[in-house]
Amino acid sequence: MIDEIQRANRDTRVQYALMLVFGTLCIVAAFAPLQESIRITTVGTLFGFTAGLWVSHLIQVLQSVAEANDDKSNTSATD
Repeated sequence: MIDEIQRANRDTRVQYALMLVFGTLCIVAAFAPLQESIRITTVGTLFGFTAGLWVSHLIQVLQSVAEANDDKSNTSATD
């Protein structure tokens, strides 16, 4: 898995790193000795950031695959 991450482009590595950071902070905040309402708000916000990054990453991957398929279709249509 480390090899796959190293082969990934820079945007993907940044997204994975941010997901890891926000996910870790989410877990830490869940067990932090804070007032319950503050803890719930903090965990929800950090989880939202993590989920947003994940969805953004999936959209980016799907877009790159669609563009690659479009380029392949255009190349074969001109041949």
